[in-house]
Formats: sequence, structure tokens, C-alpha cells
Amino acid sequence: MTELMDYDDVLASFEPALGLEVHVELNTRSKMFCGCSTAFGAEPNTQTCPVCLGLPGALPVVNRKAVESAIRIGLALGCRIAPWGRFARKNYFYPDMTKNFQTSQYDEPIAFDGRVELEVDGEIFVIEIERAHMEEDAGKLTHVGATGRIHGADYSVIDYNRAGTPLIEIVTRPIVGTGAKAPRVARAYVAHLRDLMRALGVSDVRMEQGSLRCDANVSLAPRGATGLGTRTETKNVNSLRSIERAVTFEMRRQAAILAAGGVVTQETRHFHEADGSTSAGRSKEEAQDYRYFAEPDLVPVAPAAEWVEQLRSTLPEPPAQRRRRLAAQWEVDERTMAAIVAAGALDLIEATIAAGASPQAARKWWLSELARRANEAGVELEELGVSPSDVAVTQALVDAGELTDKLARSVFDGVIAGEGSPAEVVAARGLTVVSDDASLGAAVDEVIAANPDVAQKVRDGKVQAVGALIGQVMKAMRGQADAARVRELLLSRLS
Repeated sequence: MTELMDYDDVLASFEPALGLEVHVELNTRSKMFCGCSTAFGAEPNTQTCPVCLGLPGALPVVNRKAVESAIRIGLALGCRIAPWGRFARKNYFYPDMTKNFQTSQYDEPIAFDGRVELEVDGEIFVIEIERAHMEEDAGKLTHVGATGRIHGADYSVIDYNRAGTPLIEIVTRPIVGTGAKAPRVARAYVAHLRDLMRALGVSDVRMEQGSLRCDANVSLAPRGATGLGTRTETKNVNSLRSIERAVTFEMRRQAAILAAGGVVTQETRHFHEADGSTSAGRSKEEAQDYRYFAEPDLVPVAPAAEWVEQLRSTLPEPPAQRRRRLAAQWEVDERTMAAIVAAGALDLIEATIAAGASPQAARKWWLSELARRANEAGVELEELGVSPSDVAVTQALVDAGELTDKLARSVFDGVIAGEGSPAEVVAARGLTVVSDDASLGAAVDEVIAANPDVAQKVRDGKVQAVGALIGQVMKAMRGQADAARVRELLLSRLS
């Protein structure tokens, strides 16, 4: 069993440093260097050709749309755009790349020297971007066996459909000074990139599909030390929650090793969703181990300054400016907006309002009921299975008096369970509010008869006591009564 140090003890003795490498899969229709489709979910090995399979004699051609997206990403990150740069071959043997090298950018990235500002729990953190470079994705290995990992697998199968899909890798400089907030800063940074990529329209950023994933580098140094500790790199973490958990686990694991007099091994690590742990992968290669050299089959990328400026004019509203605008429109304070962003609910709330709900109602459902359910299920809000339209339609039924908030929760139960749209769930479960006097009157009379003492208090002028009777009627009607009409009937009979 892995030894872990208590998180507070970690912070008392060590300073964490982070380095985040985020891979963004671009949503171009074709691959980085060939015309094969990038559509997700096709039958394995049906979207390949001699170029992306690396067959002898096949020559690559750069995807102009991918270069355009790379430039827009760089500009949105505040980067400088290189006027000239080359692709390189990153050599390694691995079965998910048939040609045994990855076409990437090494010492001449398309974008470099950027910065991102984040607010986490009221504190501003500046994340410096070292580079954002273009490359191609690898294929997908599936290890068949009890563990789902290569160790212990019975056999592995390979799907090359993803090989050659355009990627942008965004690499930070070491992130220091985050202290106890290091895991939340890592999560907030990746959430910021996800929102930014979505606003730019360059990726669908579906983390569960791998179109946005993060390699999280973590190291610890004793408090007061001038240098950085030995880092580990947890590979391909594919949810915001998992990023926070992976950084926390690595901090606790490394601290226990160092406190016991041990040495942290520089290596890649695998994240395990089930328990939030990491396990050793392979020793971490350095740049020289990949034997980079300039790609001889591709001409240099040299975007004209006029083109770069034209692309700059297409950039969307900066995320911080957007948050301030929406906060003013929704009449929420900075603290509430920070909670919305931290929950990953900003886009969902905005879409719910666009679908017809009020800002207050949209915020209520996403930040309370639905956030609780997502947390219990261990998924992000957008993966819960409830859409902004579902929330808006359900709230409209509440506003029309056809549902109570309690019944609305049952509607969400049905939607999450895959029972259909809100209207279909209401019909199937019989959730419509009962408001006719005949049905309500019978329940009201029974409750008055069963609670004579409380009924007498109401007759004596203690009107607030009627709340207990309303509750009894609502219980008898399984929450489907119109509470306002129940109150009216009770007061009428007891006046």
C-alpha cells in the first residue's frame, strides 16, 4: 500500500511546484498531414491512409486550418507567434505510431511566451505559458483484461483512427507559490483552457473522449529551498476532478517518500479513477532520448504578419471579461461568480438562461441539486446527463404550477436515469401537480380530523401553525399537491 502524508503536514514541510502540459485535439475535419476524417466513434482502423500509417513513400502536407487554429490559440493565450518554424521528428518505438516517430515541433514552436491569469478562492495566480506547439496525435491502445492496463492484460488491440489527428500541446513554465491551493490551481487552469478552446471554436474539448487531456507534473521541495524537487508526470488525466485528485495524491505520496529519507523517482505515472491514486509508468525520457531532428518532408511554417493580425481580430471575448459581463447581467457578486466557475457551471447556466430560464432559477439548479448529484456520481456537471434545455423546460413547468421543486427533482432523477425528456418523465411517472379542489379537499379534511389540536390553534388565530397541516397534506398527496391551494383550503375550513 502506498504511504501518504497528511495534506496539512505536506504543506508544513514542503513547497509544491506544478508543470501542466495540456493536449487539445483540434476539431478540423481532416487530420494534421493527410485528408483522413477525424470524426469520433468510427469503426476501428477505417480512417487511415498511407500518410497517417507512415507507409514508405507517403508524403505529408500541413493542414492549413490546424495552423490557423494554433495561431488563434496562441494569440488567446497572450503568446508571441513565430514568424518561421519547422516541424521535427520525435523518435520513439511504440505500437500506437506505425512509423515509430511523431511529427511535432521541438525548438521552434508556433507560439511561445504567453500568460494566463486565474482567480482561485479570491487569490490571483499568473500562469506563464512556455509554448504552444503543433503535433499529431497517436493511435489508441486498448488493453484487454481485468486491469484495463498493459500490466496484467491478456492482449492489446490498436485503433489507428486517431493517429494523425491535429493536436496543440500547451506547456506551462514551473508554477510555484500556490501552496495549499496547488490542486485547485491546476484544476482551474485546465478549466480555463477548456472554456477558452470552446469559445475559440477550435475543439469540442470533450475530456471524456480524450479531446482535452492533461499531463500533470508535480514536485516538492523543502520549505526555504531555492531549487525545485524531482518531478513526476501523471499522464493523460481526462477530467477536472481527476486533475485535482491526481495532484493531491502525488503531493502526499512524494512527501511521505521524502520525509522517510527516500528519493522521488523521475517517471511517468498512471492515474486510477477508482481511488484517486497513481502508479508508476516508465522512467521519464529527456529531449535527447527522442533524437529530435527537422522533418525533411515538410516545408517550414511561416505565417504572414498580416494573416496573424487578421486572426487576432477573430478572437472571442476574453474569459475574465465575459465573467464580469455575465455577473452584471445576472446580478451576482464576485463570490457567487467564483463558485459558478469553480463548479464548471458557467456555460451551462448561460445556455439554460438562453433556453428560457431566469438567471436565479438556472443558478439554483446547477449549483445546488445538480452539482450535488454530479459530486455523488464523481463526474463533471456537463457529464451528468441533464442538458440546459432539460433544466429550462423543467423550470417552466414549475413556473406554470405544474410541478413543485420536489417533483422537479424527481424529473431530474428520470432524465439522469435515461427515461427520456422532462415531459416524458412527467408523463411516465405521473408527476403533475394536483390542484383540483375535489382531490385536495378530501386530503385537507382528513388531515384536519387527524390533527385536532393543531387545527384548534389555527382557529384561535395562530395562523403560522397551518404550516404543519400543509406538510401533512403534501405528504398524503406524495408531494403532488399545489401547496398554495392547500393553504387556502385549510384556512377557509378553519376560519
